[in-house]
Amino acid sequence: MLKRILYYGTIAGLVVGTSLFILTVYVHGHGTQSLVAGYLTMLIALSAIFVAIKRHRDADLGGVIKFWPAFGLGLAISFVAGVFYVLAWEAAVAYTHMDFAGSYAKAMIEQQKAHGVSGDALAKFTADMEHFKRQYANPFYRLPMTFIEIFPVGVLVSLISAGLLRSSRFFPAAHTLPATRSSSAAGSPSETRVGAP
Repeated sequence: MLKRILYYGTIAGLVVGTSLFILTVYVHGHGTQSLVAGYLTMLIALSAIFVAIKRHRDADLGGVIKFWPAFGLGLAISFVAGVFYVLAWEAAVAYTHMDFAGSYAKAMIEQQKAHGVSGDALAKFTADMEHFKRQYANPFYRLPMTFIEIFPVGVLVSLISAGLLRSSRFFPAAHTLPATRSSSAAGSPSETRVGAP
């Protein structure tokens, strides 16, 4: 089980981590398009959860799995993928020397100004953003914050996959037909050929 978790978690983590690194280093975007691309990549990468649960059900459990073991397997894979995601973000930020918290705070303050916020309300919001920047500099705040960007997606994929695959009729295992069927009762093998009576 642990081997399967690490195998599929690593696959999902490499896919989503590589995508995150490329988007951060070469695209330099944090807008709507980058957000959509990021979550789409998460869904594609975390489809490994479905594959892992199905393979575990079919190869290890004889084609039957209960919801909670399947869900637990999905969560474990999501955790491994989340670790890769966090490491990729940290690597990208270190490589680019990007001040994400500062850029984010500046963009949010400008957004508030564009919405007509001013005076004491703007001053309070600016102070909140300064507090966020200080918090984000702390890895014990930053790392979990990055992790929860992807983990809820893994929880969702795990729920759906476990709910579907708990039914043995959903994508049933492909069983190999026996080499010799009940033809032994018919006498010789030649009697089972096309055109035989």
